Amino acid sequence: MAAVPKIRFRGFTGDWEQRKLGEVGKARSGVGFPDSEQGGTSGIPFFKVSDMNVDGNENEMIIANNYVTKAQIVSRRWSPIEELPAIFFAKVGAAVMLNRKRLCRFPFLLDNNTMAYSLKKDMWNADFAKALFETVDLTSLVQVGALPSYNSGDVESMKICLPNLSEQRKIGTYFKELDHFITLHQRKCDDTIELKKYMLKKMFPQNGKKIPEIRFAGFTDDWEQRKLGDIFEEYSEKNHPELPALTIIQGGGTVKREEADRKLMYDKSNLSGYKMVRKDDFIVHLRSFEGGIERASSDGIISPAYHTFHGNNVDSRFYYPYFRSFEFIKKKLTPHVYGIRDGRSIDINGMKTIEIPYTSFEEQQAIGNYLDALDDLITLHQRNLDELKEVKKYMLQNMFPQKG
Repeated sequence: MAAVPKIRFRGFTGDWEQRKLGEVGKARSGVGFPDSEQGGTSGIPFFKVSDMNVDGNENEMIIANNYVTKAQIVSRRWSPIEELPAIFFAKVGAAVMLNRKRLCRFPFLLDNNTMAYSLKKDMWNADFAKALFETVDLTSLVQVGALPSYNSGDVESMKICLPNLSEQRKIGTYFKELDHFITLHQRKCDDTIELKKYMLKKMFPQNGKKIPEIRFAGFTDDWEQRKLGDIFEEYSEKNHPELPALTIIQGGGTVKREEADRKLMYDKSNLSGYKMVRKDDFIVHLRSFEGGIERASSDGIISPAYHTFHGNNVDSRFYYPYFRSFEFIKKKLTPHVYGIRDGRSIDINGMKTIEIPYTSFEEQQAIGNYLDALDDLITLHQRNLDELKEVKKYMLQNMFPQKG
């Protein structure tokens, strides 16, 4: 059987040939890896499923958490995978359902929860194989109701379509470069998120100190500790049915109920009983103390079960990350929570007595502006990353012949 993809590089017109994986390579399961043999830092890498999560291993297995020496290999009678390149993936357990694959170019060992498919060098381009395997659904081999798993025979029986090596090299180079850009934007996004976490720690005084470690030029006064109830005033204003009904997105502000991912049912005949909230004011959900303080993204009305707070001479962009920090939630808010497990609630009056950091409105604005800039950068990197992932998804669907 022959097939052709929808999108193709110029100059290639021949049919792709259908082959079984067992005809153009060999699948091999891993071996047991006793705890006593683990922990080595030199020698041949001994890969486990968890190594796919290591930074740098997003596409190829470069780094291992465990290495073994030649002496260990001889003693245990292990046989490293030397038929290279190879594709590495999980073969048993929940990790199977993630359907992840990685390329391996250097000799390695693998544990018995994983499998490697060695490529016949005269039949494959390694980068093309990596891309093609992303279109192979290994989860289709799993038996319903059983512990997710499959064997080498299952893998080798799967059918794929191959073009000639010249076309493989073109396609492989394209996807390798695309993966490089995806990884680059992912790291930029992750690095900016980590920078924000770091700066939040450094731009707020720690351990009872009166000034932060990092500060914008021109600000020298000591910070104060003031009661939350003195800085933020609770209010309850109703009878605004003309405003949109809002719902809270934990860690993401508010959204109109009609625009929520999950359409939320509510009594539209009783909107006059809902509480008004103004943009940038804070909303407290008593039953969600580990992330229950949210900032309103727009004017609207919310359930009367919520509590609404307006700051006096404050920049909410300054306080929002603080209210979501470990310092506030675990160290300061938790003592004002009562009940057990799912019945836990915030003591709203106790919460108002919590002492929180306070500095001038001008310094709050400066910090708020900086955090906004970081958020914009994170959003930009994430948008670029999402767009590249969509491009890759589309090209995988169209640069390889579809089955059926």
